[in-house]
Amino acid sequence: MAIKPKRVIIMGAAGRDFHNFNCVYRDNKQYQVVAFTATQIPDIEGRKYPAKLAGKLYPKGIPIVAEEELPVLIDQYEVDEVVFSYSDVSYEYVMSIGAVVNACGADFKLLGVEKTMLKSKKPVVSVCAIRTGCGKSQTTRKVCEVLQSYGLKVVAIRHPMPYGDLTKQICQRFAKLSDLNKHKCTIEEREEYEPHIMSGVVVYAGVDYGEILKEAEKEADVIVWDGGNNDVSFYDPDVQITVVDPHRAGHELSYYPGETNLLIADIVVINKIDTAPPEGVDDVRESIALLNPEAIVIDAASPISVDKPNLITGKRVLVVEDGPTLTHGEMTYGAGVVAANKFGAAELVDPRPYTVASITKTFEKYPDIGTLLPAMGYGNKQVKDLEKTIAKVKADSVIIGTPIDLRRIIKISKPTTRVTYELQEIGMPDMKSALAKFFKVPAPKKAASKSRKRK
Repeated sequence: MAIKPKRVIIMGAAGRDFHNFNCVYRDNKQYQVVAFTATQIPDIEGRKYPAKLAGKLYPKGIPIVAEEELPVLIDQYEVDEVVFSYSDVSYEYVMSIGAVVNACGADFKLLGVEKTMLKSKKPVVSVCAIRTGCGKSQTTRKVCEVLQSYGLKVVAIRHPMPYGDLTKQICQRFAKLSDLNKHKCTIEEREEYEPHIMSGVVVYAGVDYGEILKEAEKEADVIVWDGGNNDVSFYDPDVQITVVDPHRAGHELSYYPGETNLLIADIVVINKIDTAPPEGVDDVRESIALLNPEAIVIDAASPISVDKPNLITGKRVLVVEDGPTLTHGEMTYGAGVVAANKFGAAELVDPRPYTVASITKTFEKYPDIGTLLPAMGYGNKQVKDLEKTIAKVKADSVIIGTPIDLRRIIKISKPTTRVTYELQEIGMPDMKSALAKFFKVPAPKKAASKSRKRK
């Protein structure tokens, strides 16, 4: 008698959910995935995970529906288990979802790292974090810089952001800036890929991270996993680096799966020490000592620089910050606000009276953002909405606190100044000495001795 496959729903946000499916459920006759649910990212629901990616068991693909429909779907499809597959959420939130699932009669499941981390033929350095907005991007750039100094060809693989046509995003390679236009990248994608490209690092991303790994291995000496949304690495790392944030002390113990990243870390970076309250730094150190006392701990800051500080001093400024950091990252400020305070802005102009369409909806969904404008741009329409909002705001100037220069993507008629920031280690160990423990670093060449002629 044939065993009836378990009916499964995978909860996600167009990233980890697809990866979990590819690793565990695709071509697995023990399961029948009846739907993906979607949240966090706008306009994902209503699409399908296409047959080209879903495999031979799903010739019609798999529907992607809004998470709000979960209880109805469990009942409609007589679902056996629901797999939670997205990140940067509190433990309270995760278990609240679990309670709903259990009450509807289904099992609630979280997949472990053994089933979802792919093994590479090349060394892998994974950079993750305990929350969105910890400073993972500048940490990743520092790691790539150090590995390049060892004479290694570094290839970065970025956590997924497939918000367009999934069949065209199976495996994407970014080696030059024109590739960003070629693949119709969103603002969020550009923020993550562009800095790597500018430093000579090829970036891969997409949907199928097995196929992506095969392609990346062809040209890499070492692979750097550039994590996102505080998710766990998709690849089994030889070195795990986790960034923690003393501005949000305690979150390393209460957010999923940030604590997992801390527990498995070889190196922990305490970022923003220069701007965080001392008690926050102390609390984070205690968490590291409690959960992972063997980890190498690097103290670091992310000092800012501004190209035109005169556009801040004494001015009424609109601050535009990294979108995900403000939304599901739950930060109430970023580099732009730090710059506004440092250079004496007269006022931070509240953008909320001027927002349009999807930007208005963003503030409705995340009401605690405050007097900042998140650089939302998950599609062309939202980019246009962002441009219209900035144009309407009555401010003297605009501070761009995003990882990329927004002026290359949208038209800003007001005077603008851009904030940049890089990781700066404080004392020892630094990133170079920490990574040297895991890589065979060539010994420095001795300087040739100069013979002196006797007078």
